[in-house]
Amino acid sequence: MMPVYPTQYSTLSAAALNITLQQNYGLTATTCRLLIRNVSDTYLLENQTAKYIFKIYRDAHRKKAEILAEVELLNILNADGLKVAYPLTDINGDQLQPFNAAEGTRYGVLFSFAKGELVYDLSPAHLRTLGHAMAHFHNISSRTKLQHPRHEFTVDTMLLQPVEVVAPAFKNLPEEYNFLKEVSGYVAEKINGFDKSKFSYGYCHYDFLPKNFHFEDAETLTFFDFDFCGWGMLANDIASFYIHYFMETTLNKITRERGDTDFQLFIDAYREVRPFTDEELTAVPYLGFAFWVFYLRFQFEHFDDWSNTFFNDRFLRERIRILKLWAERHFGFDAALS
Repeated sequence: MMPVYPTQYSTLSAAALNITLQQNYGLTATTCRLLIRNVSDTYLLENQTAKYIFKIYRDAHRKKAEILAEVELLNILNADGLKVAYPLTDINGDQLQPFNAAEGTRYGVLFSFAKGELVYDLSPAHLRTLGHAMAHFHNISSRTKLQHPRHEFTVDTMLLQPVEVVAPAFKNLPEEYNFLKEVSGYVAEKINGFDKSKFSYGYCHYDFLPKNFHFEDAETLTFFDFDFCGWGMLANDIASFYIHYFMETTLNKITRERGDTDFQLFIDAYREVRPFTDEELTAVPYLGFAFWVFYLRFQFEHFDDWSNTFFNDRFLRERIRILKLWAERHFGFDAALS
């Protein structure tokens, strides 16, 4: 018998998954289809009365213990009343489903479906709901200590390590890389210089862009996609959300004045539920820059498994152009700096 050839990234059959999930969760009359083949794979499972999201992780991206930590955090959040897409338990009491895929064991989790829809043009009512919900999340995550390990967000993991890791990608772009390294060093020094006693810590979502929460109406939202969650300054979450307004204003979808006003409405709503110090607010532009650099590493290390050719010199030039605009707006750097 011919052995299975070494495999980098398999795609599990939606039809086969449908049968397995029906059996494991006691479901009937469902259909299953692949929604996203990405750094992990997302399937939509549904019947006439309910929808679910089934997510398959890759071992190269998330080890079993890390997945268990995400599941553990979501269970805690759900039990404490925060609206999240939470993991469901099968008929045997398990929340992780193992699959003997071509590249080895892959684990999947069936999640409740986040009702509602994406909203990018957030009204004052949306922003108040979001500020309250994010603060509620932080109230829970700041007092939680997970039994399973998750990564930590530090100056090293967000800035210094990523800059070194992505260096080979910039072999044709030495000026762009010099800019990235110089400004990342500057931002690292600024973050290290803050009075850490003025900061709150806990588990961060670390990707609080509008693509990761659904509104049923202006007063009801559900968070999902906690794949990046890890321990660190909770201001990181506010910084990841701020990126939405930077891009909206940079692309001239809204004015700078509108962006600043909307972000302040969000901060005011957050502060109605949980303190957010002036020191933390001052750190947001620096932590936001760190998010860009952290995510660049993520893209560099995983783009090949997305079967996507976007990660090239053209993409990197554009990303550095955006980071130069960020540095000019927030740090007073000359946008032409190389």
